[in-house]
Amino acid sequence: MFPWLLQRSRVSQLNMPPQKVKKLTKAQKAKQQQEEEERRLREEEEARLQAEKEEQERLERARKEEEQEKLELKDRERREDELEELRHLLEENHTAVTQWKRDALEKAEWEKYMRCDGTPDPAVQQEMNTYISLWRDDPQVDITLILKQCSAALQLVEDLEGLLRDVEDPQEGQKYQEILISLQELIHSKHHLVTEEILKRANANVDLETGNMQTVVKDENITLCLWANIKKNPRFTGLNFGEVGFGFELPKQLAVSNIAVQILHTHYDHLSMLARMAHLRIPTASYRSLAGDEDVTADMDEPKQEEIIDEEDMKEDNETKQEREDKEVQSMQGLEDRKSEASFKSRSGSAQSAGGRGSQIQTQIETLDAEGDSTSPSMQQTTVYQGVQVADLLQYTPLGGVFFYEVFHLPPQAHQANGWEIRQILDGGLQVFPYCMQQSSASDEDNALTCPPVGVTVTLPDRVVFLETPQVAYWDAEGKHWRMDGISDMSYEEEEAKISFKMDSFRAFVLMQETYANFPFQSWELRPLDQNSALFTVNGAHMDISITIKGDQCMLQSEQERGLSHLKGKWMSGPALQRAMLNTGINIFVNEFTEKYVSTSGKDPLIEHAAYEQMALFGSACAFSWSKWNAKCGAEHLVMQVCEHHGPAPVPRDSWRLYLLGAQRCQKLDITERSEAFSSDPYPGSEFHSTFIHMLQDDMSVDGVTKTRESSNLFVDTVQSLLCATRPLMYS
Repeated sequence: MFPWLLQRSRVSQLNMPPQKVKKLTKAQKAKQQQEEEERRLREEEEARLQAEKEEQERLERARKEEEQEKLELKDRERREDELEELRHLLEENHTAVTQWKRDALEKAEWEKYMRCDGTPDPAVQQEMNTYISLWRDDPQVDITLILKQCSAALQLVEDLEGLLRDVEDPQEGQKYQEILISLQELIHSKHHLVTEEILKRANANVDLETGNMQTVVKDENITLCLWANIKKNPRFTGLNFGEVGFGFELPKQLAVSNIAVQILHTHYDHLSMLARMAHLRIPTASYRSLAGDEDVTADMDEPKQEEIIDEEDMKEDNETKQEREDKEVQSMQGLEDRKSEASFKSRSGSAQSAGGRGSQIQTQIETLDAEGDSTSPSMQQTTVYQGVQVADLLQYTPLGGVFFYEVFHLPPQAHQANGWEIRQILDGGLQVFPYCMQQSSASDEDNALTCPPVGVTVTLPDRVVFLETPQVAYWDAEGKHWRMDGISDMSYEEEEAKISFKMDSFRAFVLMQETYANFPFQSWELRPLDQNSALFTVNGAHMDISITIKGDQCMLQSEQERGLSHLKGKWMSGPALQRAMLNTGINIFVNEFTEKYVSTSGKDPLIEHAAYEQMALFGSACAFSWSKWNAKCGAEHLVMQVCEHHGPAPVPRDSWRLYLLGAQRCQKLDITERSEAFSSDPYPGSEFHSTFIHMLQDDMSVDGVTKTRESSNLFVDTVQSLLCATRPLMYS
């Protein structure tokens, strides 16, 4: 704007007449004064009410603090008596169960001794070496007899696995491992002997329609499918063994070769055991739980994950080994200090015994039981190194046994001449047909042209439950691990329970499932059915599981039909049921590696274990259930729903009450599951107690308390073992 225009504008504003201020009338002034007075009175009233409210809150806080001090004082006065009573109950139960297990073991050993059936003792190395040598040199080729001998040998393998689970001396464990591997290799060689005997007479069992030989041999441990290429028809592409649901596809060059194809399905898995043994770490010392005989691994830290590296990188110098040993010693010392510091922290029941045994969280099944094995390794994660994808046997679990998909040179066939049978005898037995097993210097494209992939189709084993689409992995004999690369054209027909895929060569393979697919739990419940009987229900991420407990026996219940016919409705011990469920693919059990793969509520293990001990003591009269507030109360506390319950009927919804468990005391909460926010305020009229069981007794009937005192030791031990094996307060 020009300066002269700005000056003119200012002059115009100065010459304007002043505006008149409108005066208020008397009525308006009176109204304004009235409004101001009302506002002042309102503010004074609000201030007075606020002061009264603050005073009431102060008085209420003071009353609560005074009441809490009285409750705490009362709790302190009876703390020693309550802890002593709980300690006595736990010790009494532990002693009785230990004696019962010792007597049962002695009885089993005596019965085995009295059988005198000629079976060697797996614990005696000389007997096992003699047994293996005699069987290896046995010229017997009768197929039925060989399969029967293999069945007996598999029982010895199972016994050796049990010895490995319980062994404490590393040298003794190494001895068992060597015997175990020798026996497994011998069993497999005997299966090859069966295959060879059948293939030697392939031309005598030719199918008239195809001109080739195909046969199936089955028993309780294996399914053997064999096909011999007698006719060498170039138009042959593959075959289905309809009676067992297996099939294969061949490229053209194999269709005209003098070969035999085998699909041997062993219902057990010895290769995964070799993989774990190849990556075995020295186990740290273990402690015994006050509640039972199960071991507790001393090293509570996460295991170190090894990487897939070259052989040169695998060599460690003495300094590195010494550092590792020093760290292990420090870890052990740190745990000892922590145990001493926490020996009285778990006042809600995890008291130490007179012999100094610390009470800690553990599982009934050891780490490799959860994987179907008998060692305690630290395995690699699924790692890709130079194109090799190695399966992590902690993240994935092989299920349903191993499928040995192999191709052999067809043995020379017999000829009849003048009533004589003439056969060429080859040294070395059955010969593997080398189909692209050795990688040449040619490029991948040239390899694909000369060695097209081979296909295979298998029906999922009928004793396995897959919660998700199965993963396929094949065996790398050189690296002693399962590999998940090199699988192509995979298709899964869920309704028919069939899976088809192709590999670059003939290999042994397994079907795998994520170990923790059913974690975390959506909810859980433990409720009594009768004296020494209860029902434990876990609602998993994919599948709901119920286990009926009666004394020391357990029985699986589930709405799932396929894969569980051999388990449902059958009573067995708790450890036996856990192993059977894991082998079937139903995993609700935890181990020292579970936290690495599953999100948790992050609870103090001492407080958690103390809760399981006391829940088991009252399992005949009280129902326990999941609470959403357990994830909101912090790591040092647990929250669960509890009520006294009798009879097999479900617990009425309004019967549940919430309880807060901590290291120092337990209390009944004023909130419910339907409350809007978490509060630790105690229920009006309730008291504090140093143990969970004494807290529960305040609201229980005389008959209910009597039932808990009459619970059998085996029932209490079974319930506690099941709770410790699943850890529902941690993984829900």
